[in-house]
Amino acid sequence: MGWRTAPAAATHAGRPDTAVDRRWRADARRALHYSLAFAGLLMLLDWGAGGLTLPRAGLWSVLGILVLAVFLPSRVTAGDGWLAVQRLMGERRVRTDALVSVRRYGGIAAHLVLRDAHGRWLELDLHVLEANPLIWHLLDAGARRSLERGTLRHGAQVLAELADRIDGMEARAVLKASGLL
Repeated sequence: MGWRTAPAAATHAGRPDTAVDRRWRADARRALHYSLAFAGLLMLLDWGAGGLTLPRAGLWSVLGILVLAVFLPSRVTAGDGWLAVQRLMGERRVRTDALVSVRRYGGIAAHLVLRDAHGRWLELDLHVLEANPLIWHLLDAGARRSLERGTLRHGAQVLAELADRIDGMEARAVLKASGLL
């Protein structure tokens, strides 16, 4: 189609052409801090009210773990022809060079749903692609191969709009870093 690409060379743990979400560690650490603060505050309030017992402390700890489960981000990894999203309950992986459809859902918290020719699918937060140009370019390269092979039947326009948006953000960042903006 008409969307642009860039070289997809990245290195992660000695594997060429593999990219990981570079914000994941910081986001996971933030989720841990939120859950510890939540459980700690509940225990502190309960202790201040004079009702903190071992079973109640256990309950507050379980609620803290639930908060961690809610806030813990998915770990996104991409390589040549594949994209994986790992969550608490397992990993989903699609072949980006065999995509059948790409759909965008949501407004503020927009996400993509990718489906491949092998029946696998995954959901991906758009913020991950915006924050990780290498993951975006690996997805883009695989999607273009899908389009060339004729497997991508739905979503070429979604990818073109996303490419314009991400490439525009990258261009603004380069101009800002060089002092031209």
